[in-house]
Amino acid sequence: MQQSGQSVKLIRDLYREGTSYVFARNPEELAKEYGFERIARLASNENPFGPSKMAMKGMELAISSIHRYPDTIHSDLVKTLVDYHGDFPFVTGVGMDGVIETCIRALVNPGETVALSTPTFSFYGLAAKAQGADVRNIPRSKDFSVDTRSFIAGAKDAKIAFLCTPNNPSGTVTPPEDIKTILEQLNGVLFLDNAYVEFSDEDYRPLMKRYDNLIIGRTMSKVFGLAGCRVGYAFVPSWFKPVYEKAATPFTLNSISAAAATGALQDHEYIKKTIRYTREWRERVTKESPKPVLPSGANFVMIDTSPMTGDQATEYFAKNGVLVRSCRSFPGIADHYIRVCAGEEWENKRFFEVIRSL
Repeated sequence: MQQSGQSVKLIRDLYREGTSYVFARNPEELAKEYGFERIARLASNENPFGPSKMAMKGMELAISSIHRYPDTIHSDLVKTLVDYHGDFPFVTGVGMDGVIETCIRALVNPGETVALSTPTFSFYGLAAKAQGADVRNIPRSKDFSVDTRSFIAGAKDAKIAFLCTPNNPSGTVTPPEDIKTILEQLNGVLFLDNAYVEFSDEDYRPLMKRYDNLIIGRTMSKVFGLAGCRVGYAFVPSWFKPVYEKAATPFTLNSISAAAATGALQDHEYIKKTIRYTREWRERVTKESPKPVLPSGANFVMIDTSPMTGDQATEYFAKNGVLVRSCRSFPGIADHYIRVCAGEEWENKRFFEVIRSL
């Protein structure tokens, strides 16, 4: 086959249209473009402290065995998750993205409904569409809280519904009592994305003991400082664990990443330091920002930059050596918000200098 037009016809309509995840700008390219030696990286909700010493030790020990395939169920990691969280069934994946994809693949037939509480993390919809699902967006209230009545009405017949708390990008926390109300009235599964929950005051884990239609997704990328290792995991109902393992791609999570996660879960002082630092930063931004800051339970805040658009504000920050995230790419959100995460002290200092001049 030689004609490019014929090649294009082979591509699924979904990807021919250019639908994809929107990434933050590359820091190195940005530094080069605007003449900075280093850019304050506050766009991707990363941990500014780097990996913990125990995570590093785990990786070093695992390197000698990388010529072997990893344990398919990562027994050491799962045992450490049980020690850390309690006796729950766990599954793992390549980032929470991998867990999300596998859950959808295990549950959703083409044409079935996947419901999303929006605006939120765009990958839920992308992964659902890739599976051939019918995606239904259920708008949040004006303050970005979840209207339980409208969410239940929109998600009741969905095979799986996604709700993020604290929500990305708004940081909004949904009370466990509201999640309980939702769970009692859904016919399908609720995937509760708890990527940022360690920075909030809420604990949704007790709900796992009461409801067999709940999956709680977690990540090692944020409080544990392992974004580059791509480790996700989830609390799942006991009936779902063998189904997930059937649907999972073999050997996806590598042995070094699994060892890093195992070590990081045991480094309690590192975890406490990260949470304390992030909460102090979040409180300071809320008090000192000249622009309105939405209440957040995450390691980031969403800031209203009007009358500037989010893109305009993001460009202004970039020209001044700070990388923040415009929220325009999040479906269903007005174009005058940016998302900013906690960084190192010098990064936070530069952020305050720029926002005061915005």
